[in-house]
Amino acid sequence: MQKFFPFLKWVPTYNWAFLKKDIFAGLTVAIILIPQAMAYAMIAGLPPVYGLYASLFPLLIYSFLGTSRQLAIGPVAMDSLLVAASLGALAITGIENYIAMAIFLAFLVGSIQLILGVFRMGFLVNFLSKPVISGFTSGAALIIIFSQVKHILGTEVENSPQFVKLVGNVFTKIGETNMYDLVIGLSAIILIILLKKWNKRIPAILLAVLVGVLLVYSLHLDINGIKIVGEIPTGLPSFIVPQISFENIINMWPIALTIALVGYLEAISISTALEEKNNENNLDANQELIAIGTSNLVGSFFQSYPVTGSFSRSAISGEAGGKTNLSGFFTMILVVITLFFLAPLFYYLPKAVLGAIIMVSVFGLLDVSYPKKLWKNRKDEFLVLFLTFLITLFIGIPQGILTGVLISLLLMVYRTSKPHFAELGNIKNSDYYKNVDRFGDEIIVRDDLLIVRFDSQLYFGNKKYFREELYKYIAAKGNTLKGVILNAEAINYIDSSAATMLVQIIDELHERDLLFIIAGAIGPTRDIIFNSGIINALDKNFLFVKTKEAVDFFDNPENVNLLRDKVALQKNSS
Repeated sequence: MQKFFPFLKWVPTYNWAFLKKDIFAGLTVAIILIPQAMAYAMIAGLPPVYGLYASLFPLLIYSFLGTSRQLAIGPVAMDSLLVAASLGALAITGIENYIAMAIFLAFLVGSIQLILGVFRMGFLVNFLSKPVISGFTSGAALIIIFSQVKHILGTEVENSPQFVKLVGNVFTKIGETNMYDLVIGLSAIILIILLKKWNKRIPAILLAVLVGVLLVYSLHLDINGIKIVGEIPTGLPSFIVPQISFENIINMWPIALTIALVGYLEAISISTALEEKNNENNLDANQELIAIGTSNLVGSFFQSYPVTGSFSRSAISGEAGGKTNLSGFFTMILVVITLFFLAPLFYYLPKAVLGAIIMVSVFGLLDVSYPKKLWKNRKDEFLVLFLTFLITLFIGIPQGILTGVLISLLLMVYRTSKPHFAELGNIKNSDYYKNVDRFGDEIIVRDDLLIVRFDSQLYFGNKKYFREELYKYIAAKGNTLKGVILNAEAINYIDSSAATMLVQIIDELHERDLLFIIAGAIGPTRDIIFNSGIINALDKNFLFVKTKEAVDFFDNPENVNLLRDKVALQKNSS
């Protein structure tokens, strides 16, 4: 039961000395979450109150099912923008239908995450490489920032998931700028930045909200056309079954899968970083999928849109001293209190302040140092990042992510199709056999013996390359060559196509009176050598643990070490 309900591990042994710290951390996060949640709902194209709805039941569910002690669940900028981008591409008429589809999206995202977690498929997130994440995150950050310019200008600007159109829409509306909104928005940005630089412990976002509300209320600035949040419904969200239909599933599953994987990646990255920082080891990656998926799934029945872990709020929770998942429960309690009693206080909150909160928060997603590092050291991966960034910026976020993943996979396939292939030689006065191109005159290279190393698995995609490279080196040796040793230390797998090719090579070399020896094969590779028929062509006497042993055997076939037989010929009998 503890495996499926992690709270059963820590609740019975809860240290009540942690209670004050969990309460303080929970309330601190809530102070940041409440205005952020309303702001992020605006990114998603939803009324601000739906950000608060998304900060209730998902937090409660994660408190019971999550394995990370400090992960702060709730609305985040990236998921909010993905929601806006996906729903904006659909022909949805009316705010009610738009809200209904956002709630259904939470249901679908949660279902996908839960299914992936149950079947322990968290590894799928590994296909979102860091260059892809960095590229689309930076592109999305720019789109988010410009999507909030309309609130700073105090005018209506048509949203677009494409950066060029969005910027164009903004410039066409500059003439309609409300100076009151502009001054309040810019002042809020400056205030938040300065307070954060001065002292990170100061709740800069909350202060910006309070100042904005007091200014509008006391000076009656709302009569000057300032856009304000207005009336926020009080009370808890009602139970509503999402609009589940086959048509909606067909239309939404691609973006739902994207949000599910991106959301999980965000959460697991944050959780891992916090665990390493605190020297803890509680995280269960697949259980996290189940926890976040269930949070989204249950939340959708209470009018929540997709949520995941927030890096900034999780960091704040850690800094505030949060020790267990109970801190998230106290965060939810303050959100409940806000919905029942404090919601009217946000009536005069300028949307320009919410826009400022978003712009400052999201600016940190722009990553310049990592692309610089890739440009200097890994230009192929920089290309993946740059293309993902451009496609995200100029075509769309889902397209950017998908293209980035495909380019990464193609790059991986290309690398494995032409891996490193090296000739080895003996370093003078040692037992080491290293790449002849790296050690120059220090290497002893023999004319009668070719030693090669193949730094990859052998499979159908690179078997032709392996054969061509091997015969190129054999031809270079000429008629003096008597034997070939394959250093197989880096070969962790041989598929059936490559095994057939290897048998053919061994037979061909034997016909030319050339010995073929394999050295350094690891256990799983040895199993394949024995089970695929390679051993029948090779003969077990030509399988060695170390390259030096293989060379010694080549020089003196009568001198066979018995221990070598025990290790080199060991295989899995199952």
